[in-house]
Amino acid sequence: MAASYELKASARDRVGKGAARALRREGLLPAVIYGDKKQALPITIPVKETTITLHKGGFLTHIGIIDVDGEKHQVIAKDFQLHPVRDDVMHVDFLRVAKGSTLTVEVPVHFLNEETCPGIKKGGVLNIVRHTVEMTVPADNIPEALEIDLAKAQPGDSLHISAVNLPEGCQPTITDRDFTIATIAAPAGMKETDDEAEAEEGEGEAE
Repeated sequence: MAASYELKASARDRVGKGAARALRREGLLPAVIYGDKKQALPITIPVKETTITLHKGGFLTHIGIIDVDGEKHQVIAKDFQLHPVRDDVMHVDFLRVAKGSTLTVEVPVHFLNEETCPGIKKGGVLNIVRHTVEMTVPADNIPEALEIDLAKAQPGDSLHISAVNLPEGCQPTITDRDFTIATIAAPAGMKETDDEAEAEEGEGEAE
């Protein structure tokens, strides 16, 4: 499994809000590594490098290396907390990743050919129901994104998970239904026209 980033860290023995504030004044932030049937390991990581890694994208779907005082841990970020006002990173939870393991991750959805979509060109609106899809994936084959092609989508169409070519070994955690990811909402004028046509057909049949 190739790691997409590496962060230097140190084991942390101080806990609590006061200790966290002191760390941030030193340019560090609290984090924890857990999982793989091992004891949780509280650590500190550098604020600057962590923020840069976060803003590169894919932070919750990329495998990384945390070097804790010379011992390297292969991890994936499972959660992070931001300051409610400043959006500064406040805390990160990392999950240990063992070789051959499977993970449950939120994979983002990307839409292709939106600019040429016939349904949108006719006045329809792309209504995204799910921006991400929770999936079970191999740790060594985490998809960057799920892609849905809008090249043939028409007004009123619903786009389901069955329309996605899933990478090998990857499957959504929802398995009991073909759930909707997005729809092309028909413009109001088109809906009214369709309703009028149906009404006229009904009148014709009554006659």
